[in-house]
Amino acid sequence: MPASSALRRSMVVIATLPLLALAACGYGSEAKNDDTVKVAANAKKVDGLDSVRIGYFGNLTHATALVGREQGFFQKELGATKAEYATFNAGPSEIEALNSGSIDIGWIGPSPAINGYTKSGGKNLRIIGGSASGGVKLVVNPDKVKSLKDVKGKKIATPQLGNTQDVAFLNWIAEQGWKVDAESGKGDVSVVRTDNKVTPDAYKSGSIDGAWVPEPTASKLVAEGGKVLLDESTLWPDEKFVITNIIVSQKFLAEHPAAVEAVLKGSVTANKWINTNPEKAKASANAQLAEDTGKPLPADVLDPAWKSIRITDDPLASTLTTEADHAVQAGLLEKPDLKGIYDLTLLNRILAAEGDSTVDDAGLGATP
Repeated sequence: MPASSALRRSMVVIATLPLLALAACGYGSEAKNDDTVKVAANAKKVDGLDSVRIGYFGNLTHATALVGREQGFFQKELGATKAEYATFNAGPSEIEALNSGSIDIGWIGPSPAINGYTKSGGKNLRIIGGSASGGVKLVVNPDKVKSLKDVKGKKIATPQLGNTQDVAFLNWIAEQGWKVDAESGKGDVSVVRTDNKVTPDAYKSGSIDGAWVPEPTASKLVAEGGKVLLDESTLWPDEKFVITNIIVSQKFLAEHPAAVEAVLKGSVTANKWINTNPEKAKASANAQLAEDTGKPLPADVLDPAWKSIRITDDPLASTLTTEADHAVQAGLLEKPDLKGIYDLTLLNRILAAEGDSTVDDAGLGATP
């Protein structure tokens, strides 16, 4: 199938996926406004704003947002401007919320960021920082799949057509010399698009033989008897690849740079605290997950999942380009023009002020 046709059809599929866990406001799960973070008596509003609306997913690869909220790092930097939150289950719904103005800033995976940016002609978002690397694994039923070559002919789940893990798995399949139609998922391997929330049940029922998924879904499968056959980080130079970025509406960035800088300061503080206090940070992230989802992760899922995720301010921009190339090779995307997708100016100013190393945009920075 020609790439242009694949692009059109895949984008239609992505755009029409159901928005999960939608609240009355239209996007995501609206956060409770009862966060116990205390604001200093003399605190002022940033940019005169009453609130800044922050979006993230309720999973461990968004640990910066989880910890930043639970520990109050964002609210501290925003002063009397209220940090409001919305949680999402899928990238397309978060991009739609950003486009509509329902959120201002969000934590999101690379593929939705690429799709959102290219579909808007480069006008809707900027990536302004990094958050996490790693935390993606191929977990299989050890009774059915003994080695990597045994994946051929099996039913393997990914979270969503065209999402970050789906693209990575399709690329890995191609590298084995196997053939799969990217859109239908049919071929030498059956790629079954399954929401992460139901993947463990699909595994238990035997309807899938494994899954290429992020944490904590991967560790949930291991807890059900699955075996980690491959950690995606081993496929990347230095075992680093972007799994979560921070994005912002271009309009909000232009109109309220001080507010964006405040959230980024909170992010840098959260990342430093996470890496300095890993056990406390793990507990903090799990406490916020419990608030967002209704229950915490058990230790046999939380502990291995946490160990496989690296928290970083670096957006690992060169790996974003590689992931876009993989989507092109799979026939899910025409060659995108990603020039301008990054604006790391505020982040690098914060890092330099703290004596930390600045980060690179791989030549994809916005022109001032």
